[in-house]
Amino acid sequence: MGAQGTTAATAAAPDTGDGRARRLTALLICAMAFSMLQLFLLGALGPRLVEELDLSPAVLGLTTTVGFGTAAALSPAGGRMVDRVGPRRSLVLLLVVSAVALALIGAAPGAGLLLGAVALGGIPQALANPATNKAILAAVPQARRGAVTGLKQSGVQLGAFAAGLPLAALAGGLGWRGAVWTASGAALLAGAWALRALPADPPVRSVPSVGTSYVPRGMVAWLAGFSLFLGAGIASVNTYLALYGVRALGMGPTPAGALVAALGVAGVLGRIGWSKAARPGRAEWLPGLLACGAVGAAALLAAGSLLPPLVWAGAVAVGVFAVSGNAVSMVLVVQRAAAGRAGQDSALVAAGFFAGFAVGPPLFGLLAQSGRYGWGWLLVAVEFAAAGAVAFLWAVRDRRAGAGRTA
Repeated sequence: MGAQGTTAATAAAPDTGDGRARRLTALLICAMAFSMLQLFLLGALGPRLVEELDLSPAVLGLTTTVGFGTAAALSPAGGRMVDRVGPRRSLVLLLVVSAVALALIGAAPGAGLLLGAVALGGIPQALANPATNKAILAAVPQARRGAVTGLKQSGVQLGAFAAGLPLAALAGGLGWRGAVWTASGAALLAGAWALRALPADPPVRSVPSVGTSYVPRGMVAWLAGFSLFLGAGIASVNTYLALYGVRALGMGPTPAGALVAALGVAGVLGRIGWSKAARPGRAEWLPGLLACGAVGAAALLAAGSLLPPLVWAGAVAVGVFAVSGNAVSMVLVVQRAAAGRAGQDSALVAAGFFAGFAVGPPLFGLLAQSGRYGWGWLLVAVEFAAAGAVAFLWAVRDRRAGAGRTA
């Protein structure tokens, strides 16, 4: 019975560390997807919203500004809260608030409630990176943290895919409100999953004020600056790509939404691949290199007005390069965060990213309002180039500092 008994015992084993790790990773991916799903839904459903709610392109951009302005303002406090209450409580709160915000978006009769709901959605965005990074540091062995970080960051792009393809297609049958309410219900189910699946947090503790700062310093300050410019460009693409396809390229709403889905799929693959490649000594140079690739992606989007198929290549390139840059910056935070500051450092870098999301779309919207999409994509290229400059400057300074320490 030896071999058969061993096989049977293995098959009947209750749970394994690998199984728990896979479930934790899947849950973190879901949390990241729902934290920013409203952004991608507003972009993918933008043509329908503009028509039914009588919104201008500038107001569509303002929704992104309100949501991410709220997230940027709340991120430093959110990071400190995660350090204090623990990742389980924070992730459950994230998912429940996401569900409420999505439900209110689906019920919005006009711009007023829509903007209020989007502002509420800034709360889960502020909690997402601190809570998920804290969970990784608490439960994932150091050798696997880079890969798991890349996988969970890919959840954001999974949200883009969900908004751009299945939910946009669902909107064609149920209407855009039905699609948004479906997403809200899914977020609530994910919150129940987190409540059951995650280990209990330790008792709520006070975080000493000594060493706590809402001002980024050192590597965190540089990554926050990089994320500011990167986020400005990415948010403009997310918000206006589908509308560009409809108004400038003559696409229907569903194919235009599929552009966002293509960006999302490319972002998933890019974030996983580049995060695995982001080993110490190499990770420091990747943000600058990815930003350079993002400049080329913006050029492809602009060239789509002359040769429409190029817009698909541009959407994929934005996912592979620009979107992946944010994942690599979070890998750097996880690799180098000071003890007890993972939540705060993650939040401060995320605050820069969200500030870029708040600033970028209104500037692009002013150009889209008058149909000058070519100038809009040029603005996006400049933003990506600025992100690359900041990243390369930091990488050079960091290498010099490392050489000084070893001399």
